[in-house]
Amino acid sequence: MIRRTLFWLALFVSLACSAIADERILDYQSDIEVFVDGSMQVTETIRVRAEQKEIKRGIYRDFPTDYKDHFGNRYRVGFEVLEATRDGNQESWHTKPQGNGVRVYLGDKNIYLGEGDYTYAITYRSNRQLGFFDDHDELYWNVTGNHWSFPIDAVSARVTLPEGLHAEQLELEAYTGLLGAKGQDYSASVDYDASVRFKTTRSFSQGEGLTIVVSWPKGYVNKPTRHEEISFLLRDNQSWVILLVGLSALVAYYLLAWVMVGRDPQSGVVITRYEPPVGLSPGSSRYIDRMGYDHKTFAAALVNLAVKGLIEIKEQGREYLLTRTSNPPEGLAAGEKAILKHLFRNLKGTSITLKQSKHATIRKALKAHEAALSRNSEKVYFLRNRGWLIPGILVSVLVYGGVVYGLPNTELKMTGLFLSFWLTFWTLGVFSLGKKVWHAWRTLNSPLDTIGAVFITCFALPFFAAEVAVIGILGSQVSVTLPAMLISAIVINLLFHHLLKAPTRAGRRLLDEMEGFRQFLEVAEREEMNFRNPPEKTPELFERFLPYALALGVEQHWMERFAGLFVRLAERGDHYRPVWYHGNNWQMHNLGNFGSALGNSLGSALSSSSTAPGSSSGSGGGGSSGGGGGGGGGGGW
Repeated sequence: MIRRTLFWLALFVSLACSAIADERILDYQSDIEVFVDGSMQVTETIRVRAEQKEIKRGIYRDFPTDYKDHFGNRYRVGFEVLEATRDGNQESWHTKPQGNGVRVYLGDKNIYLGEGDYTYAITYRSNRQLGFFDDHDELYWNVTGNHWSFPIDAVSARVTLPEGLHAEQLELEAYTGLLGAKGQDYSASVDYDASVRFKTTRSFSQGEGLTIVVSWPKGYVNKPTRHEEISFLLRDNQSWVILLVGLSALVAYYLLAWVMVGRDPQSGVVITRYEPPVGLSPGSSRYIDRMGYDHKTFAAALVNLAVKGLIEIKEQGREYLLTRTSNPPEGLAAGEKAILKHLFRNLKGTSITLKQSKHATIRKALKAHEAALSRNSEKVYFLRNRGWLIPGILVSVLVYGGVVYGLPNTELKMTGLFLSFWLTFWTLGVFSLGKKVWHAWRTLNSPLDTIGAVFITCFALPFFAAEVAVIGILGSQVSVTLPAMLISAIVINLLFHHLLKAPTRAGRRLLDEMEGFRQFLEVAEREEMNFRNPPEKTPELFERFLPYALALGVEQHWMERFAGLFVRLAERGDHYRPVWYHGNNWQMHNLGNFGSALGNSLGSALSSSSTAPGSSSGSGGGGSSGGGGGGGGGGGW
């Protein structure tokens, strides 16, 4: 019986000793002195028990330096280590940026400690820690921090205030426990010299801490001047300053460039005309009107070739078969000749289907058509002024680099650069995928098209979500200035890429003539009586100007103008149907949609068939424990 009792007693003592021997903070003392200028000096004396588990070389102390004010601006306090000791002797120390602050390592990486108790002391200065309110000033200070790796047996703090204050002028509060807790496990007193003492009445588990609040009347500590506050705000928010100044400079440059080269000549009097400008093909009309090329420009040229009897267009499901007829090419524009040469190799009877397996041939034809239009129109009728974009893009890159440079530490800078680099390429893939989704919904002509549009939208949603998520991470975890700059720069450059295009004087006159012709094409049938001597409405007139209506974006109006004529012809048994078109889009009961369906479908087919497979990526009691300044935590290393 005695042996059993001794065994259990020995086991209990062994476990108790093991628990006592666990690494912990035996005593945590903080001596805080507040100066008249608002700065403060803190000496933290931390007695630890080391068991060569976490505490091998020494301890580290995390000190937060970066905060957000009520308006979301960055607020950075000063932090300077003055001295570090271990057991009263000078101790090696070094710092490392850590998240929103600084980590101070006490100890030498080449010197390992034995088991035992050690007393560390670290003295540092800080500023901008005090709160200046309408009727009082205060120190709201997290003495221990709530992120220590060890339990803390006892905590005490002593606050020394500027001379002249008396005990009755001070108000004391404190909070204990986990982050956000309002525990009251402490005692507080004021000495004869108006210094304040706090002491905890229980030990703290890992993650618990002590936060104190000392308030005193105004006038004993100097509040920062308005000039100093503005200076601090600008210093702390360098990224925002660089962002705003940089974007202002970018916009100022582009506005100057627009005034110099991008302003359109004043338009003249627009007179409704019944013919297109002399010598102007449908493709050239759209190219000059947009001051740029798109797939509908090519589609308008194809329809014009069909109207002239040089090709036939056959609808095959969602694809189109183009066949070269035997008619000789006469009176063609340079761009239309380029299409026949590269799409059909000028061979009569040749056919080509607009599908992805033919992407190489179709892309060559697109490029040749665009090049021919550019030779005959660009710098004659309009100027792109692309050279003026280069300085703007360079300024954007420099400003973005400056915004990254203005981030508070190297860790954030590297993270910001990595995410920005990744986001750039991801966005290119998402943009390409977005274009496909846009085309899918714009070219709906059947239930099958709707199913396809829904499918590609569902496929794209995760990629769009990832884009938004990374932008959110970039803004919340690094700095909101980075996505703000990225999005602003993209929008500004794209906007002025469009605004810097400008017609020449000859181009302005031509655009006025085109506008007069557009007025004729888009007028409603009931308003035709307002025209003076308009041309007779015939199927030939309809076909002749249909390519121009496609080019100028008024094809549906043009189709509706002739709906009544075709119905009357059908009633007489003369069912009109274009001989050059074979497909389901031509429906007498829904004729108004034929032009739009043809233009959009051809444009969509060209977009898909000219892209190589895989080349587009899919890709006052108001406080709590842990509040206020100071804080952080620590551990062993």
